[in-house]
Amino acid sequence: MARDAGINEPTREFPGYPTGDDLKERSAATPEPTMDTPGGPGGPTGGSGGPTGGGGAARGLLLLLGAAALAVVVLLGIQATGILPEFRNPFAKEQTDRSQPPLLKSIQDLSRYVAAEGNFQVVVDTQNDRRNVPDFLLNERTLFVGAGSVEAYVDFTKIGEGAVVQSADGKSVEIKLPAPQLGETNLDMEKSYVFAEQRGLLNRLGDLVGNDPNRQQQVYQLAEERITAAARDSGLSARAEENTRKMLEGLLRSLGYQQITVTYTAP
Repeated sequence: MARDAGINEPTREFPGYPTGDDLKERSAATPEPTMDTPGGPGGPTGGSGGPTGGGGAARGLLLLLGAAALAVVVLLGIQATGILPEFRNPFAKEQTDRSQPPLLKSIQDLSRYVAAEGNFQVVVDTQNDRRNVPDFLLNERTLFVGAGSVEAYVDFTKIGEGAVVQSADGKSVEIKLPAPQLGETNLDMEKSYVFAEQRGLLNRLGDLVGNDPNRQQQVYQLAEERITAAARDSGLSARAEENTRKMLEGLLRSLGYQQITVTYTAP
C-alpha cells in the first residue's frame, strides 16, 4: 500500500512554462541584438551598418590601379637599364637618302684675290595669272625672300708685261692691275625661303596631275639677277680696289719699297 501511495506523489518539481505577466517580464529583460551580434542589423546577414558590396568594389578598383602603376614603374625601370629593346613608333616619320655620290667634273686653277664681299637680301614678289579669269581659279603668286653674296676680286692672271715698273734706285714701284670684277651671285638656300604662296584651284589640280619640280627655278633666277644688279650699284668694286691697294702696299713695304703706286686699267 505504501508503494501505491508513493506513486501518486511527485518525485521532483518541473519548471513551469511562463505565461501572462511572467512572459512579458522575460521578454523585456532579453537584450536586443546589437551591431556586434551575429544576428543584429550590422551582422553578416544584412543591415545598413555593415560592409556593403560598393565598398568591396572600390577596394578592388584601388588594388587594380595600384597593380597597374607598379607594373608601369617596373617596365620603365627595366627599359632604363637597357634590358628590353627600345620601343619605336611603328608610324614614325622616316627619311631615306638615295642620293648618288658627287662626281668631280673639272678643276680650275684660279689666281684671284678676293678683296671684298657683299651680302644682300632681296624680296621677290611674282604673280602669273590670266586676264579675265578669277584669281581663285587660275593664279600663281610667290613671295620669296632671297639671301645671297657677291665677291669682288682682282684676277692676277690678267696682269700683262710691263705692268710692274721699278725705279732706278729701287725705292719706288708702280703696278698696273686689271679692274676688279664681280663674281657670280651665290644664293644661300639656308637663309632663303618662300614667305607666302597663293595658287588657284586649277593650279592645284594641275599639280596633282603633274607637278613641276623646277617651278621655283624662275624665282631663284630672278632673285640672283636682282642681287647682281644691286652689287653693281653698291660700290663693291671700289671697296675691292681700296683693299687690294692696301694689301700690295703693305706687302711691298715689307720688301723695302718706300713709294708704291697702284693703278687700275679700264674694265
